[in-house]
Amino acid sequence: MARKFFGTDGIRGRTNSGIMTAETAMKVGQAAGRHFVRGGHRHRVVIGKDTRLSGYMVESALVAGFTSVGIDVIMTGPLPTPAIALLTREMRADMGVMISASHNLYADNGIKLFGPDGFKLSDAAEAEIERLIETEIPLAPAEKIGRARRIEDARGRYIHAVKDSVASEVRFDGLKVVVDCAHGAAYQVAPSAIWELGADVIALGVNPNGVNINDGVGSTAIEALQARVVEEQAHIGIALDGDADRLIVVDEKGRAVDGDQIMALIATRMHEKGSLRGGGIVSTVMSNLGLERYLASKGLTLERTKVGDRYVLERMKEGGFNIGGEQSGHMIMLDHSTTGDGTVAALRVLTSLVRSKRPASEILHLFDPVPQLLKNVRYSGGAPLENETVKAVIAEAEAELEGKGRLVIRPSGTEPVIRVMAEGDDQSQVEAVVDRVCDAVRAAA
Repeated sequence: MARKFFGTDGIRGRTNSGIMTAETAMKVGQAAGRHFVRGGHRHRVVIGKDTRLSGYMVESALVAGFTSVGIDVIMTGPLPTPAIALLTREMRADMGVMISASHNLYADNGIKLFGPDGFKLSDAAEAEIERLIETEIPLAPAEKIGRARRIEDARGRYIHAVKDSVASEVRFDGLKVVVDCAHGAAYQVAPSAIWELGADVIALGVNPNGVNINDGVGSTAIEALQARVVEEQAHIGIALDGDADRLIVVDEKGRAVDGDQIMALIATRMHEKGSLRGGGIVSTVMSNLGLERYLASKGLTLERTKVGDRYVLERMKEGGFNIGGEQSGHMIMLDHSTTGDGTVAALRVLTSLVRSKRPASEILHLFDPVPQLLKNVRYSGGAPLENETVKAVIAEAEAELEGKGRLVIRPSGTEPVIRVMAEGDDQSQVEAVVDRVCDAVRAAA
């Protein structure tokens, strides 16, 4: 059944438009509060946010919703998404909420929900909350309305936790690191954690003003970071996104390193130490075939899921894996976090840099990606992927790439767009296949 509110990563949209309004946020608070009320104890929720101007509005509406159904609220202010997952568990809260639209620009915002275990909610839980949003939620009697307060030590708690993910003997003395925080949620904690471990930190994207989040900075706009790394003759550059659950790296030569290469490095080091579980890693259908071949050469597997870090996490839990992620930079290390954590992943990369005593350009380019091309086709209505001609073209393309590459076609979960991705050893073949499928989809749309 089609969803009205939840997408692949919580609720997201343009603020004061569509579903992302104060009214919706209040109803989400009431519905989620109702869903998680179990037992006779005093219930509580931890709410964090990134640095968007609309965060004040959404936070206030959520607080009103939760307290109106008798839930106590703890507000942390700007903190990364993984910090909220951590604090939800540490504070024995019944749920956690992160207000963020991740890598989107400031005009968008979103609501991510966590259960008491710090993991994102299942499809079934989100479906139940969706159902409750459109019902009349019973309100708490006057004497049982929830209380709300802010805590001041949340940043320090998170910094301590991410530093604990690094072995106690590891120090980053002598490393010059450029850290781009996207004017987002990690603008205070990420540079502080890396500096406290001994690195010389040059910070970018650490002056949020409510409207500059992800604007020309961060993991989706790394040009400024690349230039600064080269200019400063830094050893490495670290780019986080708006809520700091993604990581993209820039080596000392200014070259970008995506999530596939980062996962390859982390998995290899853990395999060498005997700490990699599951016999490989979990990623999505978008990860490059080069990563799969590299892991196979090490006797490791790559298990693929549909796009979305929540699906990666589900498979990790099912299969006993402790490393997973996405090409886009989500890095999930279950030994340290219940969700993607860009800062923890960055510390793992920096640790490898220190221990190897080799430049980033050597340790972070472990395989050659095969040519990969992704194109989006917008459509106005209907179901173009159900068209018989489109099906035939897709079948022909898959047969052509068999044994030499892959074809991945998926509808967007948030807009009327079909995403067509192909990869293979022959660049011209990949381009031709993608163009043929896109043309067929356009003709049927």
